[in-house]
Amino acid sequence: MFKTRGLLITLEGIDGCGKSTQATILARRLADSGIDFLPLREPGGTAVGENIRQVLLDNCYSPSLQAELFLYMAARSELAEQVILPALRDGRIIVCDRFTDSTLAYQGYGGGVDLDFIRLLNHRATGGIVPQLTILLDLPVEAAAERRGASADRMESKDIRFHQRVRNGYLEIARFEPHRVVVIDASGTVEEQGELIWQLILELVAAKRTTGF
Repeated sequence: MFKTRGLLITLEGIDGCGKSTQATILARRLADSGIDFLPLREPGGTAVGENIRQVLLDNCYSPSLQAELFLYMAARSELAEQVILPALRDGRIIVCDRFTDSTLAYQGYGGGVDLDFIRLLNHRATGGIVPQLTILLDLPVEAAAERRGASADRMESKDIRFHQRVRNGYLEIARFEPHRVVVIDASGTVEEQGELIWQLILELVAAKRTTGF
């Protein structure tokens, strides 16, 4: 596992769970508190990654499942090498909207790609980075679909059975790694979710300053 002086915090969940909204709220609270942090998203965060993002999410493209997997890994490798690793070595706090768990959930549990193969690719693409905290916003797929509405990118527009497998996958990941993944009920109010997330972040930052883990 990659050893770091910084903190990597990731937000995960199915499309429509409110994850990006909470990432924005968290960024604002961190800034207002004077805590230095770096907001990122996946795929993206670099020039290469943002262009890959367009290919992956635009409905005018239809890459095969294997091509899709390797495109995500290419964007992740670029982000890890160019942005995340240097920031962690500098002791910074990173808040990333999606990371390695998304590929396990979507291409693995959702798409059927071998999970161990994805874990190997994740390790190679990131240099062994593992988030200190992953916040999983959990919401039934029907409620998430209602929130998404008619506008949907290529991944969002997949059928409800796919999204159910993705949700089940996320919950399975949380069961396997309860020390890292904290599940938050995303059916509550935005404010309730935001406060729970904020308390988790404060506890993690305080522990980091105290113990230097």
